[in-house]
Amino acid sequence: MRWLILILGIAILAGVASIVIVLRDGVAPGPRTAGTEVVSPAATPSPPQEGPPSPTASVFTDPCGTFDTTAPTPYAVTGYWLIPTSDPCTWRRQLQAIHRLGGDTVVRLGFGLSPRPVDREGRVLNRLGDGAGPVSANQGKAAEDPKPDGRYAKCEENGLTCVQAADKDLKAANPGNMITWTYVYRTDERFGPGIFRCPSIEHEIEVNGAVFYRLIAPEDGSDDPTCDFTSKGRRYHLILVSAGQKDSLTELLDLGDRFGIHVFPALPLAPRDFVKTATADPRHIGTLTTLTRRVLQDYGDRFADRASLGGVYQPFELQIRDWTDPSKFQTLLVYEEQHRIVEQVLPGKPILVSPYLDGRRQKKYTATPAQVAAGFKALARTGVGIIAPQDGRGTGKVGLYWPNLKNKPVDDRLKPVVGDTTYAAAYYGSTRDYYRAMAQARTELAQEGIDVRLWANVEAFEPTHTGDTCGRQSSRGRTDKARLDTQVALAAPYVSKIISYMWSDFFTCDSPSLSKEISDDWDRPIAIEARRVDQEAQDGQDGQDGQDGLEIRGYHVGFAKVTLSWTGVETPRVIDAAVVGRRDTVPIEGLPVGTEKVWIPVDWASVPQGVWVRVDVTTSDGRKAAEPVYYRNSV
Repeated sequence: MRWLILILGIAILAGVASIVIVLRDGVAPGPRTAGTEVVSPAATPSPPQEGPPSPTASVFTDPCGTFDTTAPTPYAVTGYWLIPTSDPCTWRRQLQAIHRLGGDTVVRLGFGLSPRPVDREGRVLNRLGDGAGPVSANQGKAAEDPKPDGRYAKCEENGLTCVQAADKDLKAANPGNMITWTYVYRTDERFGPGIFRCPSIEHEIEVNGAVFYRLIAPEDGSDDPTCDFTSKGRRYHLILVSAGQKDSLTELLDLGDRFGIHVFPALPLAPRDFVKTATADPRHIGTLTTLTRRVLQDYGDRFADRASLGGVYQPFELQIRDWTDPSKFQTLLVYEEQHRIVEQVLPGKPILVSPYLDGRRQKKYTATPAQVAAGFKALARTGVGIIAPQDGRGTGKVGLYWPNLKNKPVDDRLKPVVGDTTYAAAYYGSTRDYYRAMAQARTELAQEGIDVRLWANVEAFEPTHTGDTCGRQSSRGRTDKARLDTQVALAAPYVSKIISYMWSDFFTCDSPSLSKEISDDWDRPIAIEARRVDQEAQDGQDGQDGQDGLEIRGYHVGFAKVTLSWTGVETPRVIDAAVVGRRDTVPIEGLPVGTEKVWIPVDWASVPQGVWVRVDVTTSDGRKAAEPVYYRNSV
């Protein structure tokens, strides 16, 4: 009997222990009170459209060393641009450093398709300028007197230049065939057989360690799949691709799989208009789409099932504004044709584009927030899946300020761009105004059945030098973490992800580097929004006392001390969210990963109507958010 009682006692103790564990580790049932916390379920996955692939291991070793795939200091910025590199170990170091800061996306800069003149000896000449059209030998010398391009001088077949060899093979198929334009495309990728549509006349050329691809495109842009070069004479465009000995994209995707990072390789960049150099030249649409189709066909053959291939990047930059007739704007025409190829060949892979904003009042052809919202809609209709506008602070084309501060002098670092003036005189709106307008445009597009994601591209540089030259960035200096935090604070409430231009070299130059500043201070709070919320609405339950309060959204705000102040208040009010607040870490739909919210009680009866309440957030160790948020007490 004593054994039976002992066993029964052990069972009762085990049951009590399990209840204690559940109540300690989970959320207790019943009404939530001040000082409590709501946490995200551990198994809740990231939204599929934003979530990166999972790292394949915590640590791995290869010829470049041992690398760690953990992310110990995750920051609000989760994506970065990368410059192509010939050193695979540089890729590895960069992706590890990006992943350590919580980065899950990299965007790779790419290369441009370039029409080129050819001399009488069949040699490809240097470009005449960005977007310059081809010049035949009988047109005389141009002012720049182009010389043979050494890169393509290496391309030879059977004693002939590659241009001569292509012309010979086409004429052997039919004497009426002729090459009317020659284009070159430089890349560090090495393609598979998917790059070819007509292997009878298209092929890879490897000579003295250099790799080239010869592609033949019908002049009409049809990329004729019949590969009929014999039945009648036709006019063709020759595309010579200078490629890498190894495929850099394979290496980058392998690293993406290792670190759980999405990779967005660049599409071929369209040639520029020779006169209107800020726009794409539609004369080359046929050849551009042919090259795009071939490259993406090869991607589809080799990488379609790779989780790390997040999509593709449209590298031709444009200013987002309200075009008078978008259907006639050259760059949008080129976009639409090139994006149609992506949809056909790589369905399900989004196109990322990052247009720039310009809100300066004293310049022509700039745009208000409303005009940018109209341009956002026109851009979305070209088939892009992600629009990540550049926030403009790095170039000084848009300012970082709140509506109640618009009459303050501009930051000293903006004066070389807009002069010694106020924000209101310099700009049509702040970055927050522009992203708010684009977020509304995105909502309206969704109602039309057009789904597009809005990201923010925060520029990690200053308009002018701030110290030593940042690597290859000769005209600008890198910024500091405080200003980057401010950029995040002003854009984050309206976007689903924040990325930055660019990792190399703005995050890596100087000592300490910007990336080191971030890793040393990664959990400093960044408040992004304050809104009035009463406790009953917050809890979603009846029977509460209906106490009014303030909901603060942002990064690392849950246990901070919140200081409220406004014009006329003698003593700012300090509220300890860790004591009387209510933290909620459940992911906020539509906002970037890592954002949370905290509710604090506020006696609004003692706050004057119409004032702007300044909300400062400070950690328990005294670190204050770089930028306060403001709430206008208009209720």
